[in-house]
Amino acid sequence: MKMTRPVIAPAMPGARLARRRMLALLGASGVAALAASARPQAAAELSCTVRPRQTEGPYFVDEPLNRSDLRSDSRSGQIKPGISLRLALRVSRLTEANCDPLAGARVDVWHCDAEGRYSDVRAPGFGVSTAGAHFLRGYQVTDAHGMVRFLTIYPGWYFGRAVHMHLKIRFPGALGAAPEFTSQLYFDERVTERVYARAPYARRAQRWLRNADDALYRDGGRDLTLAPEPDGEDYAARLDLALTA
Repeated sequence: MKMTRPVIAPAMPGARLARRRMLALLGASGVAALAASARPQAAAELSCTVRPRQTEGPYFVDEPLNRSDLRSDSRSGQIKPGISLRLALRVSRLTEANCDPLAGARVDVWHCDAEGRYSDVRAPGFGVSTAGAHFLRGYQVTDAHGMVRFLTIYPGWYFGRAVHMHLKIRFPGALGAAPEFTSQLYFDERVTERVYARAPYARRAQRWLRNADDALYRDGGRDLTLAPEPDGEDYAARLDLALTA
């Protein structure tokens, strides 16, 4: 069943809807409904950021890897070398009256290793086949607050693309339908400079592609860019995503 898009505001990349803005858009008739649906602590959280969709890419594999730690190969147990990255994603649903946490959504994350290779694929550019390996892939299901958390490594890079990781969200819909949101996440290049000066990334002599030189990044990538913060010797990043359909 096709879901209709909300009319509260256009789904513009990076559009932020704070409580005051939403009340103004709703008008007097919507104030009561909004107040009734808001939880006591929700006032400060009542904002959404709608992110742009991007292509899935060639390396998505729909595998039953329900796990939060993506660093190891689920078959061999070998941990991929790299700087650890803790990634927290908060998923919400933007409706005509509110922006609520979206519980029960499946969030898949996948990306390449420090050498630029994805797991469980055959690609000539990788040099070796990774078919049957399960590293740096997995999914989590959002909790009551719309949150999922992953422990992975800072992605490497490969020719023709800026540093990135992939994201797919499948969420409950009407009559059992499962709408999808697919996109890619990018990285603040100042952080990448610091990370890539360390092992194992530093042993690659070639320069990675800058964000501005990546055609996909230029199509909405600024609103999909993570700014990881130091977390001891590692890094942590968080992103909020609002879905409109």
